[in-house]
Amino acid sequence: MSAPALVFITGASSGIGQALALRFHRAGYRLALVARRVHEIETWAAAQQLPADSYSIYSADVSDTASIVAAAQDCLVHQGLPDVVIANAGISVGVDTAVRADLDVIQRTFATNNIGMAATFHPFIDAMAARGSGTLVGIGSVAGIRGLPGHGAYCASKAAVISYCESLRGELRPLGVRVVTVCPGYVDTPLTQRNRYSMPFLMQPEDFAEQAYRTIRAGVSYRVIPWQMGVVAKLLRLLPNPLFDRVLAGRPRKRRQNDS
Repeated sequence: MSAPALVFITGASSGIGQALALRFHRAGYRLALVARRVHEIETWAAAQQLPADSYSIYSADVSDTASIVAAAQDCLVHQGLPDVVIANAGISVGVDTAVRADLDVIQRTFATNNIGMAATFHPFIDAMAARGSGTLVGIGSVAGIRGLPGHGAYCASKAAVISYCESLRGELRPLGVRVVTVCPGYVDTPLTQRNRYSMPFLMQPEDFAEQAYRTIRAGVSYRVIPWQMGVVAKLLRLLPNPLFDRVLAGRPRKRRQNDS
């Protein structure tokens, strides 16, 4: 009898990652959960009464390539090759390019949201291609559609996620490996709870996870969740720059690293 399917999820200690872990668990998947804050995953798993043989926890910082690659290799040794890999870990901090310290924030954002995603996928690609199956999931964002004032690092990183996953999809499709890009709108997580601006169509993490799970299982190449934000994203793409700038004039900005 073959083992249940396996999903590997980064950023699994809170928010979207945690909600996705629970949804995949309920679908019968074994879990490979990755985060810096291992204790938070342990506490959550105990609260959910997950059977000990249904999950493993790996400590890693995705912004450190050696760290996340080592975690992935440990997963291959102890649990086997995942069926689904979800690169969910990410950070979202406001920046001001005129402030020297914020250049370090920009660097950390790209290291986590972009290099970290590639490093998450890297250890599994050859083995998935050899098997002829597997799904790599990149968590993007509606923020990657257009740049928002004060949010340049995050918007740019998520735009890069969308393009990177599109490129990877074309590379791996002939090998039987799917690449799925999921772009959340606003989800009620620690990343959004301190936002100073309105968040239309705000979703609870478990509702997002349900829709994302269906998207991933169906192998849909790209989806914005919820669908209403997909409509907003298409409209944003079409807005001429002068009108787009006018719409955003005076909009509150994302909190910077040391903002209260």
